[in-house]
Amino acid sequence: MDCAGEAVSVYRKCAYCSHCRGVRVGGRVYPAPQEKAWTEVKMRNAPDDTLMNAALQFNTLVRDGTAIECDDDAQEGFTPLYHY
Repeated sequence: MDCAGEAVSVYRKCAYCSHCRGVRVGGRVYPAPQEKAWTEVKMRNAPDDTLMNAALQFNTLVRDGTAIECDDDAQEGFTPLYHY
């Protein structure tokens, strides 16, 4: 996938980018599961495996999907989702 002018891995970058809004599968957009998981970890002290499960869900969506929904209109590029 092209991100801010460079080719990036969807699995390594998009999955952990704050610009990722979800994955288009057919005519439907599924929200990025890792964003919800990160919120749960921060707010409710959910276990770390919550993030791993979200990453696995994202990988499944990408495998079946046709596009990544990205809100990076300013072409800033990868911005980490997980920041403390």
